Amino acid sequence: MTQKPLIRVRDLSRYYHGLCAVDQISFELYRGEVLGFLGPNGAGKSTVMRMLSGNLAPSAGSIQIHDLDLLAEPKQAKRHLGFLPQNPPLYLDMTVDEFLRFCAKLHRISATRLEDALYEVKQRCGLAEVGSRLIGTLSKGYQQRIGIAQAVIHKPAVIVLDEPTVGLDPIQIRDIRQLIKELGREHGVILSTHILPEVQATCSRVQIIHRGQLVFNEQMQRLTDDFPTTHLNVRLGAMADLELIYSMEGVEGVQPKADGRLIIEIDPEHNPASRLASLAVQKGWGVFEISPQRQSLEQVFVGLTCQEQSA
Repeated sequence: MTQKPLIRVRDLSRYYHGLCAVDQISFELYRGEVLGFLGPNGAGKSTVMRMLSGNLAPSAGSIQIHDLDLLAEPKQAKRHLGFLPQNPPLYLDMTVDEFLRFCAKLHRISATRLEDALYEVKQRCGLAEVGSRLIGTLSKGYQQRIGIAQAVIHKPAVIVLDEPTVGLDPIQIRDIRQLIKELGREHGVILSTHILPEVQATCSRVQIIHRGQLVFNEQMQRLTDDFPTTHLNVRLGAMADLELIYSMEGVEGVQPKADGRLIIEIDPEHNPASRLASLAVQKGWGVFEISPQRQSLEQVFVGLTCQEQSA
């Protein structure tokens, strides 16, 4: 049986005084996905997040959450949505338990289920030991966990997280990333961020928005696979003749490394890998490694946005 999308966005657009901030964006989100939503400043990323969360009406297009139209049936659709804005909406003079009970009532969790829901979300978000603490006395990391807890206490189908690790230390970032991956197993998660390693560490799919348009929407693996290799990692067993390597067709540069590797810049259309292996055997150098050096997410992101900018 084909899985139904949890979110279906069609031709979503938003104009501000004649300026197109978001231009006919379409995508879907499925259960079990963590979708990274990337874009440079001013790309329209925050505008899309506000529309998805129901805080901003689109100028055109539609958003369906769990088969419910967000514009036509906003209350019903939002029952299936959990949202963590960049600045978590916390009441610092409440205890963790008081605040989460308040959020549970806002989400219309019944009195008979409230305590079970509170227990489950505290266990899930690592808050079991701080229920009686005032939110204002807790670290930024714990406050982010509370923000995520208020977004998931009603077990929504879709969770939208806007910059969930901003201002956290490395240990807190690691913990929140692990929590996001766990949430992604049971829900559909949209992670909006400008931190590229965050997407690489947590997301199964990535979208890149630039100038209001989606310029990439693919599985994480294809983000690098779709781009041709421009460098080879080479490790040879004996001292190689660098000038001979540099003279080969397709070789555009040779950079020796301190650990004995060679980073060889190549022309992707004339990849010399097989010819280099044959040459190494012929010359008796020995071959330990000849492998493509995949582009980083940062390189791909910059390449896409710069390409779009110059087009």
